[in-house]
Order: sequence, then structure tokens, then C-alpha cells
Amino acid sequence: MSWSFSVGRLFGSELRVHVTFFLLLAWVGWAAFAENGWAGAVENILFVLALFACVVAHEFGHALTARRYGIRTPDITLLPIGGLARLEKMPEQPQQEIVVALAGPLVNVAIWAVLVLLGAGVSMESAAELESTDISFLQRLAMVNLFLALFNMIPAFPMDGGRVFRAVLSLFMPRVQATRAAATAGQIVAFLLGFWGLTGGNPVLVLIALFVFMAANAESQDVVMRSVARHLMARDAMITNYESLLPGDSIDAAANTLIRTTQHEFPILDTDGVLLGFLTRSALFSALAADAPRTRPVSQIMEADIPRVDLSAGLETILDRLYEGAAAIAVCDKDGHLLGYITRENVGELMVVKSR
Repeated sequence: MSWSFSVGRLFGSELRVHVTFFLLLAWVGWAAFAENGWAGAVENILFVLALFACVVAHEFGHALTARRYGIRTPDITLLPIGGLARLEKMPEQPQQEIVVALAGPLVNVAIWAVLVLLGAGVSMESAAELESTDISFLQRLAMVNLFLALFNMIPAFPMDGGRVFRAVLSLFMPRVQATRAAATAGQIVAFLLGFWGLTGGNPVLVLIALFVFMAANAESQDVVMRSVARHLMARDAMITNYESLLPGDSIDAAANTLIRTTQHEFPILDTDGVLLGFLTRSALFSALAADAPRTRPVSQIMEADIPRVDLSAGLETILDRLYEGAAAIAVCDKDGHLLGYITRENVGELMVVKSR
């Protein structure tokens, strides 16, 4: 995820923090300082850090359970509104998806139980005064973990309860229809949260509502794409009508080609048609903006590490490579000659055509 940086690895997954997380810490600290001075600021910042440690534990609950089914979790990112574990894929067997989805909330329930055993009392009064520093640190943390578990079990995407809901529906209907139903429920929840946040003057709720709405829509689109992609191969999606460049062509020549065509990326081929790399539009713009001669060859700014597949490669696998950040996927023969290439844009266009 862009605007995030790594803080290390844990249990085989990279732990990343989004820069906006520090804006949350600054906002919490400033608000507490204005009301209770330095003591209040330090306590509230420590509380937020403890809370997000629980969020990390929640995400690792998903990650470690998914590993039991052979699904890796490349990274977990901390955001101001929670954590995001990027699983390679969700289990498509309903029973497995239910187990993976429930693992996160169960971690929060376990943390709540441990804190209660350590002396954190639980009462409805303390839940109503969650933002107050009059109740103990452990009591606040216990109640927040219980709230996280309950909130995540709302039967709507992208909450864990939405995944359980989708998995149960998948027992009785196709997975795409089950996903659409869970995504629709997620968007209804997002609308209600947004309305609550706007009428109550709570910007955090509005932010959560926007995230829930977009994530629910993205989940629905992803499942539809994968359902269609499962029956397609590279030969069905590749671009075969394109202009290429030679490694010795100048940056100026590439800029003229960009203006003449609608391409966003250009294959760099040798005289035998063997792929050497790709020149992306962003790399070209950066080179044009740099204080350097435009007579430089494009081989100096091309991206050489381009994934290559053959004509029979499954489109679902290609989607995974594109999601990992590849500028394009090259379709080559056994000798490295370029037959075509695949980008996010043309896969999206193919999905629109095939899903109608």
C-alpha cells in the first residue's frame, strides 16, 4: 500500500504503518493535551498504541489461521481506522472462510477475557464513558476489545461478520451472488454510519463509513472479476496491437510516440523482437522533468523486471501479479519474443465485456 512503510516482520508477514496513523496519534495527543495537559496526552497516546497492538493481534488471528489452509499473508498495514491483513486470497470453501473470518474477533474476545481476569471491571457505565480517563486504562482497553469483536461481527462487508454472512450464503447460492448480497449489506451499514456521523458531528464515523462503502464495492468487483478470470487465459486478455521501442531510441522519440498513441506503456524490444523491458508513462514523465539530456536512450529508464507468462497462463494468476504492482505482464514465447502484454486497464475492459 502506498504511503506506508515497513517496521519489521512478524510471524512471516511484513508489518507496515501508514503515515496517516501518525496524524491520528498527533490529533489524539493534541486533543488530550488541550483538556488534561501532558499527563492526559501521554495516557491517551499510550492507549491508542495499546489499542492498535490489539488490532495487530486481531489481524494476525486471520493471518495465522489462513496459513493453516496454505494461504500466505504478505503484509499487514496499520491505518488510522484499523488494520488490513493482505491475504493472498480468501478461502473459497465456506467452512474455511468462516474459520478465518472468526479468528480475528475471537482474538479480541480473548484479550478482553485476559484483561478482565487482570482486574479490568466491566459495566455498562464504563462502556458509556469509554472516552473518559476517569475509568482505568485496562478497563477502557477491555471494553474497546469487546466493542471491536462485536463491531467486526456485523454481517456486512468488509467486516468479518460480512465474510461469515457470505460464506453461509455460499452454501445455498453461487459465490458471486452471495458476495453481492454481503456487499449490499455493507453499503447499507456504511450509509447508516455516515448518517450517524454527520448528524452527531463525528468525523471518525464518516471516515469509517466511506471506507466500509468503498471496501464493500471493491470486494464485490474483485469476486466478479475472479469468477470471470477463472475461465480465461492470457491469450484472451493480451494486447496485440501496440507500438514498441528499440533500446537505443531517445527519450524525445519516446515522448513523440506517447503523443501519437493511446498507450501508457511501451515494450522495449531488440531487433529480433525479444523483450528487454517496458517504458512506463510515469517513468517517461519523470525523465522529461529531470534536468538531464533527452537524447538519453530509453534503455536507461525502462523497467526490466517484467513478469512473463505463456499464452496458456490462467488470467486469475495474472491478476495476482498485477495486484502485486507489476506495470504489465508480458506474454512471450519460449524464446522470449513478445506476443502481447496485459495491463490492469485492458483486464478491466475485458471484465466489463465478459460479465455482461
